[in-house]
Amino acid sequence: MSGTILAIESSCDETSASVVKNGTVLSNIVSTQEVHQKYGGVVPELASRAHQKNILPVVSAALDEAGIEKKDLDAVAFTKGPGLLGALLVGTSFAKGMAMALDIPLIGVNHMQAHILAHFIDDPKPNFPFLCLTVSGGHTQLVVVHSPLNMEIVGETIDDAVGEAFDKTAKIMGLDYPGGPLIDKYAKEGDPLKYEFPNVNIPEYNFSFSGIKTAFLNFLRKESQKDENFVKDNMADLCASIQYTLIKILMKKLIKASKDLNIKEIGIAGGVSANSSLRNTILEEGKKRGWNVFIPEFEHCTDNAAMIAMAAHYQYEGKDFEALNTSPNPRLKFTGSEK
Repeated sequence: MSGTILAIESSCDETSASVVKNGTVLSNIVSTQEVHQKYGGVVPELASRAHQKNILPVVSAALDEAGIEKKDLDAVAFTKGPGLLGALLVGTSFAKGMAMALDIPLIGVNHMQAHILAHFIDDPKPNFPFLCLTVSGGHTQLVVVHSPLNMEIVGETIDDAVGEAFDKTAKIMGLDYPGGPLIDKYAKEGDPLKYEFPNVNIPEYNFSFSGIKTAFLNFLRKESQKDENFVKDNMADLCASIQYTLIKILMKKLIKASKDLNIKEIGIAGGVSANSSLRNTILEEGKKRGWNVFIPEFEHCTDNAAMIAMAAHYQYEGKDFEALNTSPNPRLKFTGSEK
């Protein structure tokens, strides 16, 4: 069973809508909120207000670009969680109202599962099973993907996510929000081996990033006491070194899991997978190790509705629908095997 589905993503600070028909994405409209930059992070109340303002024009644009009328829709999908409660409520309420008005099914999608299924938006697509490194501002996981709706989490962070480590180390250096892309930009001009930071050894395939943030902060305080211009004068090398260390931690666990589980179909997903150094590193490592590496297009790495639409496509085939009295869950767990 396949159909035409409108999907809405509103988990954080992007308002996005997408239309998928029989597994093919026809449109993907994203409105990014710039209001948060001056605050150094996402302000939940401002995010909710921006979603309310943007959702109708974004949905209208997605339908227009796809050449689909509302009466042609077979289902409406939305991000159920995880995310900011107020932001999720906007998307959930809009989707519920539309599903009720059109008398069509409602599909609730797990945001983290959708990031992984972004691999199936474009060709080439990985074969099952594949090993996916999911890296974002709130999550860092290693997932064995057996099928679109059957995934096994084999490793995850025990504290902070790698995306949080990027943003917080950037903030320590005085860079604007979001800091991850700025670290990536400055690192291109720096020496990744100039400064050495600790690589915590966590058991199995799990990660830890809280210690490296503390070590980085203490290092900058110490050096800045000697030279108040230390950060400014060494920005490129600092960015390159911290980025190198964070990617090294990720790759160490990915390589171990690939070896132990004997999986050479490798993918990365989530906002941090847009990092150019991570993308290049995994491609280079793949050549050495005989991996088949799959990396979604840049626009499908960060939060977007096309990935929600792709997840909804598979849930629609499995008749995995939500009741109209459903509610969003900001702490929705991703266990691997969804419903």
